[in-house]
Amino acid sequence: MDSAQRVLDLYPKIFFACHTRHVRDTNSGAELTAKQASILDHLDLHVGVSLSGLAAHMAVTPATMCVAVDKLVSLGLVDRRRSATDRRQVLLHLTANGKEVSDAHSVLDRERVAGMLAELGVEDREAGLRGLAILAEAAGRYLQKTGPGWKDQYSEKE
Repeated sequence: MDSAQRVLDLYPKIFFACHTRHVRDTNSGAELTAKQASILDHLDLHVGVSLSGLAAHMAVTPATMCVAVDKLVSLGLVDRRRSATDRRQVLLHLTANGKEVSDAHSVLDRERVAGMLAELGVEDREAGLRGLAILAEAAGRYLQKTGPGWKDQYSEKE
């Protein structure tokens, strides 16, 4: 088995053991779906993203994304702003409350990650963390070589 396949086989085990199952807006008490939480994870306070770009990245139709974004706007987690460079374009941004919800409910649950790490001895835990650091560094180098990610294609810094 090659190294890439090993990562593909191993990553889901970690993700499913540690991912957040429910995301709740602490201000309103509203529970968000996994898809809504994922949308928040793809947005930013300062960098706007087009609805069509976000829809393409998340492999849904713009109409489906529009319905999901409308709900997040009604909850006060996302807002729509006109582009500073092209007034015809509307960009999606997190609101301050949306940022709080996104930050408080990472894709990976901190307590679950800590629990998983507690299953390891000190030496194995340090080896695992070193391995993750090495992979993260490689990811950074890879992105420098391959160019910007999806967000750079559909976003605008304001």
